[in-house]
Order: sequence, then C-alpha cells, then structure tokens
Amino acid sequence: MARAVTAVVAVMVTAACGAADRPGPSSGSPPVWPASGTGTVEIGGRPVTVHVPDSYDPARPAPLVLALHGYTSDAPELETFLRLTPESDRRGFVYVYPDGSTDDRGDRFWNATDACCALSGAKPDDSRYLSDLISTVQGSYRIDRARVYLIGHSNGAFMAFRMACDHADQIAAIVAVNGATWNDPARCRPSEPVSVLAVHSTDDEAIAFTGGAIDGVAYPSAATTVTRWLGYDRCASAGRDAPGLDLVTDLPAAETSVRTYRQGCAGGSSVQQWTINGGTHVPHLGPAFAPAVTDFLLSQAEPAR
Repeated sequence: MARAVTAVVAVMVTAACGAADRPGPSSGSPPVWPASGTGTVEIGGRPVTVHVPDSYDPARPAPLVLALHGYTSDAPELETFLRLTPESDRRGFVYVYPDGSTDDRGDRFWNATDACCALSGAKPDDSRYLSDLISTVQGSYRIDRARVYLIGHSNGAFMAFRMACDHADQIAAIVAVNGATWNDPARCRPSEPVSVLAVHSTDDEAIAFTGGAIDGVAYPSAATTVTRWLGYDRCASAGRDAPGLDLVTDLPAAETSVRTYRQGCAGGSSVQQWTINGGTHVPHLGPAFAPAVTDFLLSQAEPAR
C-alpha cells in the first residue's frame, strides 16, 4: 500500500494517458469466464479478475460488485486492500475487479472526472468501458440488475462517482473511499437516484479532506461531495448520526464517525458519510471494513421499473 500512497501523490505532478479501449475480447476467441472461484479474463485488452462464490446458482440472480483501483495501482493490489473476496463467498455476490488503462510510464489509471486522472495525452472513455463491462458480465452470469454496485479507492473512487453520474440506470449504489465527485456540477446529471457511501480520511495526504487540486484542476471537498449527492438524490439536508465504527487498526477504537441521510431521498436511496478521523489516504483497514461496506451496498436496490 505504500506504493499506492506514493503513486497517488505523484498524480499531483503529472500523468500521461493510454489509448482508449472498449470491452470485448482482443482475439477472436471469447473469454472463458470462471464457473466458480477466481479467474482472470481479458476484456478490451485489459485483465479483469472475476470471483464467483461457490453458492452461485445460475437459476437465481446474484448481486454484482465491481471494484476500481487507484492511480498506479492494479486490481490484485486493490483486493489486498479491500479484502472483499471472503465477503463474496459469505454473501453470494459476483465480484469483479478490472484494471484501468496504462499510461506511457506503465502506470494504470481511470479517466474519471475533470480533476482525476487522465491529465495529458489520450483520454480513454472509461465510463463507456465500465458500462459495457457491466453488460458483458450480465451476459455471462445471472446478475440481479437491481443490485449492481461499485466500490473504488482514490482514482477508483473518482471513477465510481463518474459512473453514478453517467450510468445511474445500471448502478444501485457506490462506495467511494478517499475520492471526490466532479468539480463541475454540470457534468453530473444522474438519470435516477444512486445511493452513495462517501468515506473520507481527515488527514488524507493525497486527496485533501477540505478539497484541493490535481495538476492545477480543482476537486471538491468531502463536505461538498456529500452535499452534491444529497441534491442529486433529493435528500433532506438534515442527517442523523450513528454510532462510530472501528475500521482502522492503527487508530483509536470507533475512529470513524457516521452520518446517514435518508429523509426525502428519492427512490428509496440514501447517502452516508463516513469520516475516518486521523485517517490517511491508504488507511490500515481492519477486519470490520469489508463487512461494513458490504452491508451498505447489499441493503440498496434500484426501484422496480
């Protein structure tokens, strides 16, 4: 994880972007998706790791969780951070974690918002790539289309917000860890409500809790990010505090404060704000983190159409 911290800080200086790509096998042969366990397929020239729990039954729709890594990181490193595979086995969701594009320095990234993180060169349409990837997974497994979720860290959190803005019809909820939404609110026009859990560390040394800029392009603060999503989901501004959570191993117990907004939220959606007091950009997550964020995600579903 030290590599991830250093690399995200490097975003503040410069980054170069790879070529755009689309889902779809790079050769004439279709990818071989795992029937159970963990396997890797190539979609659009990028590796995509898939974990299918033993409980998966093609006769019963399963939830889908898509996880997005940070700048310079990759899918395997993200999983060592989030540790969602045991939750996939325990809770029965299909778990997919793809790699982003590679820039000219060999670092992976997502072209997410106006601030992060395709800062020079070509700008791949990762919003379309991930939307098509969701559709591809839905064509390969029996997925509950009302229970498709995203979780992202850093650049991946920016990308999760982008996906909620662009593809609200596909996504029920997102978890964004130490990232921000669009700086330009006009760029986010979700077609329907998306539940949001925004997790921010107060001592984040890469994506500042109070807002900042990457290579001169601003991104909003944690508070502004939450306020914007209260507006998109048409929630009342008055939230309710819940008991603190003990999510980080090297901070005092119950270091994470929780505020929940449900009143008035459209379509049964909700917004939660978790603040890791004293937390850094890559906090040392404890065993309670993965079950807690999974609880949030699986409690959300898109309204029936």
